Amino acid sequence: MVELFQKGGYVMYPLLVCSVIALTFSIERLFFWIKEKRARNTKLLIDIMKVAETGQYDNALRLGSKSKDHVIRVICNGLAHIEFSMINALEMAAGDEISRMKRGLVVLDTIITMAPLLGILGTVIGIIQSFDMLGQMGIEDPKAVTVGIAQALITTAAGLTIALATLIPYNYFVSCVEKATRNLEKYTTSLEILYQKKTYK
Repeated sequence: MVELFQKGGYVMYPLLVCSVIALTFSIERLFFWIKEKRARNTKLLIDIMKVAETGQYDNALRLGSKSKDHVIRVICNGLAHIEFSMINALEMAAGDEISRMKRGLVVLDTIITMAPLLGILGTVIGIIQSFDMLGQMGIEDPKAVTVGIAQALITTAAGLTIALATLIPYNYFVSCVEKATRNLEKYTTSLEILYQKKTYK
């Protein structure tokens, strides 16, 4: 492995940095989602919605005030502003939660794009050096040229490997954000409907 790294040339160093960054963010996001899923409390959320349906907004707010569930936090933010600008309060709280969930995804997306390009750059540089060697040595020693090209392809392989390895966790985290967003929309809309029904009775 070390020998392959050295054969790949200096482009392998930014590729190594990309792989370390991708691994770091992937692990951080994995622990983040494990923590978020453990914090979910669907039973308490349903209880809060039932209490809110009766118009006891203060009681509903007290029920969820200490919860770490991101949906309950958003709902409680809406309940805290029930009499004034509730919809805006829900949208702001939901936006904050979604931004927190998306943290690091731009970095992973950038690495998925950048790693193969760095790999191709390393290969192009290697091929240029090989042809330069061919121009200096002639065709007497074609083996030296083919070895150089083979070494140049190492960076492309490394770049593609990093991109593919990063793509799997990235897509998983994106699907988690999308699912959480739909869930937030579902319950925030439900609270808005409950409040409107109570208001216009």
